[in-house]
Amino acid sequence: MLCTLADIDRYKNLKDGKNRLLGIDLGDKTVGLSLSDVTWTIASPYQTLKRLSDFQAITELEQIIHTFKVVVMVIGYPLNMNGSAGPQSEKVLKFVEKMLQRYDIPIFLWDERLSTMAVTRTLIEADVSRKKQKKAVDKMAASYILQGMLDSIRSFKV
Repeated sequence: MLCTLADIDRYKNLKDGKNRLLGIDLGDKTVGLSLSDVTWTIASPYQTLKRLSDFQAITELEQIIHTFKVVVMVIGYPLNMNGSAGPQSEKVLKFVEKMLQRYDIPIFLWDERLSTMAVTRTLIEADVSRKKQKKAVDKMAASYILQGMLDSIRSFKV
């Protein structure tokens, strides 16, 4: 089910101290992943998958979903600066449609404007080499996206 933040109240009963949320930063070549802790408070970068096809990426997510007892997915939704949806947004929606055919897990779209830029700036300020930045930026962006959702959830007293 594709959800909005207004729907989060319906899912508060999923929080049981054992399960997690999965953050996804979908790119054309890679998929950055992050996981929440079991208290749904902190997002941590997890890994970056190579994206050879939607089928391959969605299949690889299955093991992660089962291993970490993922009950909610948060995927970055790349809006234009004026708030309109563009070609990248359409790609995310098509990917989400395929995910929904395979998984019965709520999926939230999260405005990811400037997430990669913010993460890149943080890595530069931390004096991380360009090579290491390239390896970390996708999973860090996924963590940034997921943390935004987790921070918003707290305002709903979940």
